[in-house]
Amino acid sequence: MSARNPLRPVRGLALLALAAALAGCSMMPSGSFWGGSPKPVPADLGANVPVLGVRQAWTGKVGAVAGLSLDVRVSGTTVTLASADGTVAAIDARTGGDVWRLALAEPLSAGVGSDGKLAAVVARSNALITIDAGRERWRQPMASQVFTAPLVAGGRVFVLAADRTVTAFDAATGKRLWTQQRPGEPLVLRQDGVLLAVGDTLVVGLSGRLVGLNPDNGSVRWEAPLATSRGTNDVERLVELVGRSSRVGESVCARAFQSAVGCVNTVRGNVAWTQRAAGAEGIDGDKDAIFGTESNGALVAWNRNDGTRLWGSDRLKHRKLTSPLLLGRSVVVGDDTGLVHLLSRTDGAPLNRLTTDGSGIAAAPVAAADTLVVVTRNGGVFGFRPE
Repeated sequence: MSARNPLRPVRGLALLALAAALAGCSMMPSGSFWGGSPKPVPADLGANVPVLGVRQAWTGKVGAVAGLSLDVRVSGTTVTLASADGTVAAIDARTGGDVWRLALAEPLSAGVGSDGKLAAVVARSNALITIDAGRERWRQPMASQVFTAPLVAGGRVFVLAADRTVTAFDAATGKRLWTQQRPGEPLVLRQDGVLLAVGDTLVVGLSGRLVGLNPDNGSVRWEAPLATSRGTNDVERLVELVGRSSRVGESVCARAFQSAVGCVNTVRGNVAWTQRAAGAEGIDGDKDAIFGTESNGALVAWNRNDGTRLWGSDRLKHRKLTSPLLLGRSVVVGDDTGLVHLLSRTDGAPLNRLTTDGSGIAAAPVAAADTLVVVTRNGGVFGFRPE
């Protein structure tokens, strides 16, 4: 588990349980009286031989992202993103210039959701805030912390809270429409979960399950387990689905934190397949394959239809990697040194390596207007294009 995705207690979890969580994630200092082993040395990257030509097209700034569970949202040629201190910006991916920008002047815990018109973020004060063309439209208080970017779809704003509560609001007025409450464990992950629209169904990650909800009233249509809780303590019982997820038609594939990767048919509501996988970040893919990064820096590809492992690569071993982006012939991942790696989707061979500001890549890369867009922890925004 990476340092930017710690376990978080909800509603007064005892300090002893939090200490156990940290120990379980191997976050104790190395070489100290804790008895930890030295930190593994990342694999040598060697010289960069750019098989695929890529150039930096533009760069911008949004503000430091460290501490924010950031999901960069793409709508047409616009990417919407935010900083930890409350700056929310819509950027034209063609030029790197602002479409609009708003300083909320309060720290954020989750963002950004957007349908291209309305953007939504959640403040650390647990306020859901919506923004229309750079102006705040409305805000509503939430009963619990939120680390998953809101979903703006179908004239509504959906929020998945850390206590596994799903709430729907009217996008125009902010009126609360319904709430679906599910039981949960006292520990949660401080990172993006799974929340997306598939046709007329709201698909949500609740503990180790993908759950299909009726977006009109929150009623459950189906449940599909990708992983089950195990162990005897809070840390071992923790099962969460983490973003990003991959949707192709009626198929949605997702990762269960440090447990499994699997795909679900959202029409029938049944599990197509699952495979054991020890990763902490989301996945991406297309109709043929899905791709994921493991906690040890390995990159793995699975057949989307049956889960057969296609290949694995240790070229980036012991580097802390983002969720991947499948972009043409490349699988793109960022690491915690600020490098962006383009690898072959066929076998993981290196195609190119891009540099940013050295502060670490803060969110999964995205693509808009033929531009690869990455955001760093220091708030640098970089646009790259093929040569």
